[in-house]
Amino acid sequence: MSNNPEKNLLEEYSQKLTFPLIALFIALFAGGLLIAWLGENPFNAFLHLFKGAFGKLSNFGETLVYVSPLILTGLSVALSFRCGLFNIGAEGQYIMGMMGAAWVGSIFTGLPAWIHIPLTMGAGVLAGFVWAAIPGFFKARYGAHEVISTIMMNYIALHFTGYLVNYVLMAPGGYLPATRVISSSAKLTRLIPPSRANTGIFFALASLILVYIFLWKTKWGFEIRAVGLNSEAARYAGINVTKNIILAMALSGSLAGLAGALQVQGIQYRFNDLFGFTGYGFDGIAVALLGNNHPAGILLSAFLFGSLNCGALQMQSVAGVPKDLIGIMQSVIVFFISADYLLRKKLERPFSIDMEEDSPGKEVQSNGTGLSH
Repeated sequence: MSNNPEKNLLEEYSQKLTFPLIALFIALFAGGLLIAWLGENPFNAFLHLFKGAFGKLSNFGETLVYVSPLILTGLSVALSFRCGLFNIGAEGQYIMGMMGAAWVGSIFTGLPAWIHIPLTMGAGVLAGFVWAAIPGFFKARYGAHEVISTIMMNYIALHFTGYLVNYVLMAPGGYLPATRVISSSAKLTRLIPPSRANTGIFFALASLILVYIFLWKTKWGFEIRAVGLNSEAARYAGINVTKNIILAMALSGSLAGLAGALQVQGIQYRFNDLFGFTGYGFDGIAVALLGNNHPAGILLSAFLFGSLNCGALQMQSVAGVPKDLIGIMQSVIVFFISADYLLRKKLERPFSIDMEEDSPGKEVQSNGTGLSH
């Protein structure tokens, strides 16, 4: 083993990057075979896929529209993963964030933008925080499996917001199930007209940095990671496992809620009855898996998935290849990444802890449990 820590770190990240790249190559190859089987030209299809995402500045702006929520829902899933939790509820938390932002953004008028924008955004964050803290509490207190409870919360969020927008918060005099349009003081600024790209991308990028600092540079983040690696060893080391499970789930939900708020403030300007799931919360699972639950990886995978989703529209309209092909390619990526993840978890030592980054403000000293004081 090399004594050069920088070389060891480079080798470690290279190993983590290899399998996602292989999965991406296999997905593209499988997609190309399927396109050829449909009787179309794979190279022409992929060319228009690329042009649809990056061919013009406005196309790139539309790609950013897809990327922003994927960054945040990917971070949401990754943060809970780091605590050993599988948050399937980012979709419901995203929906609740949309509703919270639409309500606060529309009921206040006359506020300056520097107050109304963060207030509206905060409502979305709070809605997601509370919605995720509920299954987090039941997991920590009663052992209820978070996968089951968060799936249930998704459906509750979908139908609860549907009831609100049809009977309680519907815009007066309207015929469509939608809330009032939010005040102009709560709207985010458009960046690349005529695309819908807006300043929400900056909040998403800032969240990447903040989550990294929180998880790897603070005491609370270290405890969350320790619980995720081995909850019994963490408890033996004096870490409050119950508190960290609830905290991780709640913070996870707040990120998804922020994604919903940015969607309302930068794109829709109101909450429309969804009639079904948006998909951003579920896509966030794939983004987190492909990004290895690390903010840097999530940024890259969010751009990949966002560009695929955006470019698929032109691929379908010009090359004649159904955009559903992109969903198949994404599924192939998730399949291979999940297989690799399960295999690595199977081969891991039960009491190992990933100390790829220094713990916050303290030396790492072994206490026989694989954790540090």
